[in-house]
Amino acid sequence: MKYFDDIRIGDVLMTGRHVFNADEIKSFARRFDPQLFHIDEEEAARSHFGALCASGWHTAAAWMRLFVDYRRAESDAARALGEAIAQSGPALGFRDLKWLKPVYVGDAIDYKSEVSELRVSNSRPGFGLMTILTTGVNQNGVAVISFVSTTFVERRPETP
Repeated sequence: MKYFDDIRIGDVLMTGRHVFNADEIKSFARRFDPQLFHIDEEEAARSHFGALCASGWHTAAAWMRLFVDYRRAESDAARALGEAIAQSGPALGFRDLKWLKPVYVGDAIDYKSEVSELRVSNSRPGFGLMTILTTGVNQNGVAVISFVSTTFVERRPETP
């Protein structure tokens, strides 16, 4: 993870792509969002969605996994170069969460997070607050999810 001082508004993180398949959609939904249009093809076909679709929570959880993997790979690469790794977290939550379009079986969602705000933390010396706007776009270029989140990021230590 970059230090807060090295992050700029407008920086973009292409966190990755997730392809949603039927078994995964149903498995997630049975555990966390057991509405019929997420777990049964026939019921889904009769619903306003017209076909089996992923839970919105599933689309958010897929981003979380990709984001953690992205940050881990970024940190591993920096560590391999002998660079210091900034601490991050915890996140302060989400706002403006929007499930814009359904995610259907076979949809490939590309997730992108863009830094939209930076400010030094008043409550945690040595940390700043980074706000990102995250969007997920399907293979047809249609936005399916968006949200804003804020997290703590360590500031670069002062050198004596």
